[in-house]
Amino acid sequence: MTIVAVENLCKSYKSLTAVDDFSFAADKGEIVAIVGPDGAGKTSLFRTICGLIQFDAGDVTISGYDVSTRFDRIKPLLGYMPQTFSLYPDLSVEENLRFYAGLFGLTGSQFDHKKGPLYEFSGLGPFYDRRAGDLSGGMKQKLALSCALIHDPKVLILDEPTTGVDPLSRRQFWQILKQLQKQGATLIVSTPYMDEVALADRAIFMHQGKKLAEGPPDRLTERYRGKVYRVKVEPSTERVGQIMDIGNVDVRRFGAALHVYTSASTVDDRLIGQLAEIGIEPDRIEPIKAGLEDVFIQLMGN
Repeated sequence: MTIVAVENLCKSYKSLTAVDDFSFAADKGEIVAIVGPDGAGKTSLFRTICGLIQFDAGDVTISGYDVSTRFDRIKPLLGYMPQTFSLYPDLSVEENLRFYAGLFGLTGSQFDHKKGPLYEFSGLGPFYDRRAGDLSGGMKQKLALSCALIHDPKVLILDEPTTGVDPLSRRQFWQILKQLQKQGATLIVSTPYMDEVALADRAIFMHQGKKLAEGPPDRLTERYRGKVYRVKVEPSTERVGQIMDIGNVDVRRFGAALHVYTSASTVDDRLIGQLAEIGIEPDRIEPIKAGLEDVFIQLMGN
């Protein structure tokens, strides 16, 4: 059952096209990950879906209601967590929750009934009286999510919710998202982390406002054309230049190593020999299967 439908959406800021003829749909209980570099148009896309900014063309519906004309019916169904921390730093955890509950008419016993489960799954219960500004990065994000959940929305729009958060908090955050999915919520999440993309049911690659590719994460990796080699050397600018000088290859830094991209017709032994000529030993060269980030890099290049 389709809950969110975006069709041929366009949004421009004067001469800049932020969202360009973009379409996708999200079903009930589905996690859709939107992936793209800074400036790809993800935030503009999310703000139009949430009715925060007007769009130039296209259609957006949530649970069958048009965002442009029936937002009064959509508001109770929708939870939005922006990219930047937007809560009140001088208010405590519980005061922030109470404020956001009041925006949806939840007061008194209704609020008391809602806050217990939120404290339980977020782990914020012991910190209910701590000022939001004094929380760690991961706890701030959990509080922001709790505020977005206070009215039991059916659709959650999360704009890079774990950016800058430590790995353990990221893992805990996604455990919470998976719980919400099991309860039937539809989640649309933007993220720069490919390990998080792999946790989604469907991923959409976005660049310069356009959709590059869409599909289950494990199927998207099959779209890579060519070969990938992991070269375990210091990923210095000098080393990248040396490998590029070989010709007919591309190179990207991946953590403490390099990924070297070649055509599908490349002969392994020939490439290994060329790398040996610039001082890279064969035992430091490993052919690997392309990952999501490799596919995304190739699609952006194309």
